[in-house]
Amino acid sequence: MSASLNRRRAGAAVVLALLAALAAVALLEGGGGTPAAAQQPDRVRDVVFAIHGGAGTIRREDLTPEQEAAYREALTTALEAGYDELRSGGEATDAVKAAIVTMEDNALFNAGKGAVFTTDAKHELDASIMDGRSLDTGAVTGVEHIKNPIMLADSVRTGSRHVMFAGYGAELYAQDKGFELVTQDYFHTDRRWQSLLDAKEGESEFEFGTVGAVAVDRQGDLAAGTSTGGLTNKPVGRIGDSPIIGAGTYANNETAAVSATGTGEFFIRQVVGHEISAAMEHGGLRVHRAAKSAIDKVAELGGDGGVIALDGRGNLAMPFNTEGMYRGYVTGDGEVVTKIYGDE
Repeated sequence: MSASLNRRRAGAAVVLALLAALAAVALLEGGGGTPAAAQQPDRVRDVVFAIHGGAGTIRREDLTPEQEAAYREALTTALEAGYDELRSGGEATDAVKAAIVTMEDNALFNAGKGAVFTTDAKHELDASIMDGRSLDTGAVTGVEHIKNPIMLADSVRTGSRHVMFAGYGAELYAQDKGFELVTQDYFHTDRRWQSLLDAKEGESEFEFGTVGAVAVDRQGDLAAGTSTGGLTNKPVGRIGDSPIIGAGTYANNETAAVSATGTGEFFIRQVVGHEISAAMEHGGLRVHRAAKSAIDKVAELGGDGGVIALDGRGNLAMPFNTEGMYRGYVTGDGEVVTKIYGDE
């Protein structure tokens, strides 16, 4: 064998090794080995506030221009509400509450006013919030007469030594704290009613989104919150991940603030919110890789959904394994960005 041939083969081996190394780096950064829908390019820096409005089968052909405009306007309203709190010196928890309230009040989202129906044609709502500075948390589940469940969850956080209240007990607590109760009719929308009829015709349940927010304030403190109406046609008393601290909501100043959306049972099994935090704290992963790894694990179990995860340095990850996720963020200089589809 000639010396020149040996040199050419050696050179080719070096090139192949270099390509393999580059591929490995891409995989570590979450860029390979997964379906396109799971490879979201949302890696944004200098973010102070972010939201999601649910993940699922959200395709361009399924939304009219008017519907898309309405969703983007609603996302913008929520983002501006949260950012206004931060800009005025409010705490991260204040920003989270402000944004989620706007989404709970908007029938476009499956939370508050737009909540889906249970199998017995009622509404059962869940919410939670967590302060990354103190790890104080508050959650409510199965409430039927609370206009803004995120506010009641926050009252549990700040006004009780307990962490979670459920159903009737949560509403007794609400009355004791001066919350005004609303009738079930308040939550009714024709769109959700038709969804229930469609689901019953097929005797099925299906996910219809969740809303959530994450924030970092001027003091560098993190917070996260999540609110939902659950699944259309869900059994009475079913609880998903949204009110479960460590699953659908988690915040720790040492790692990240996380809010999840998707098939709640799988997010509970993977304890997704805390999984992301633990991967950062104990595994040394950055928020983008930790968040994507958590969603990949959900997918391995057969679950769909996504998360928004924000660290204290303003690095935001928004991975999801569905065709779309209503989402958006605000940067430190006030730039507002909204996204819906997987290719944005």
